[in-house]
Amino acid sequence: MFRSLRSARVWIPAALVAAGVAAAIWATVLNARLTTGAPQPPPPLAATELTPADLPPFEPQAKTSEVARRANPKTVRPQRPRVEVLRYTVQRGDSVFGIAKNFGLEPESILWGNYDTLNDDPDMLQPGLDLNILPVDGVLYQWQEGDTLDSVAAEFEVDPREIVDWPGNSIDPVEPEIKDGVVLVVPGGKREFRQWLVPIIARGNAGVGAAFGSGGCTGDFSGGAFGSGAFIWPASNHYLSGNDYWSGHLAIDIAAGEGALLWASDSGVVVYAGWSGGGYGNMVMIDHGNGYQSLYGHMSGVTVQCGQSIGQGQTIGYSGSTGNSTGAHLHFEVRSNGGFINPWFVLP
Repeated sequence: MFRSLRSARVWIPAALVAAGVAAAIWATVLNARLTTGAPQPPPPLAATELTPADLPPFEPQAKTSEVARRANPKTVRPQRPRVEVLRYTVQRGDSVFGIAKNFGLEPESILWGNYDTLNDDPDMLQPGLDLNILPVDGVLYQWQEGDTLDSVAAEFEVDPREIVDWPGNSIDPVEPEIKDGVVLVVPGGKREFRQWLVPIIARGNAGVGAAFGSGGCTGDFSGGAFGSGAFIWPASNHYLSGNDYWSGHLAIDIAAGEGALLWASDSGVVVYAGWSGGGYGNMVMIDHGNGYQSLYGHMSGVTVQCGQSIGQGQTIGYSGSTGNSTGAHLHFEVRSNGGFINPWFVLP
């Protein structure tokens, strides 16, 4: 037994030493395997001398449709609403209706901006006349002694703040003091028109027309022709050349050149024939005997006379530009039972 113990003491340390050597060898092998495939740093670059490269000359590329675009003027100068009152000189052929359309206004605003010039009469328009053109629909008003914001606003049916807040009026919103004589824009303002009209002249009382000019008739024309109530166009053209029918112009202006023939729109009796005041110039009025009357204004000449019975389509005169007119045309009115109606309602 003692011999066996001595053999074990010799063998165990030797085994341990052999195991340690084997482990060391295995670690070395593993380390060699792991490092064999690792990337190696590149060798240092050799020093070289740098020289400038030769570049081609710069040539701008031509614009193509794919990248071209239109200029947007609003990005340079924004469009802002107009606040000032412009001045416009009337040209031959102008009308209140046409001027208003060109400036984006209602025709009433042309009259309401020029009361001292036009006196609410579109036929007062004359070439060379200077008009105020409002920036918005409304009324142009000159401040009078004793006026207040409330009274002026009430007169033109607006809120007082509309007058104060309009930039073109330059009114202090905190202390709104307005001096006498200052001209203000009343945005959205409106008022009644002063009408310049020849009144209804019935055949039984034609004498009243004598008060309106040398073409007025005298006498009682109770008899004579009667109309059918079916009107025809009184001129060869069936379109307008000036004012249409609206609250400030109770007629239509039919295109008709100087000297063009004009005829009765329906049968009836002539109750006015000749020169008339109020801007109509040479005028014919026909009573149709059925509640209707028709009026033809600005004529260059008249070929009928007072009391004459006229058939529908019969010549009554020639187109012109007499009275308050800016160019040859026919001013055509239709009245019914004492009131005005839009001629478009009866024309075919």
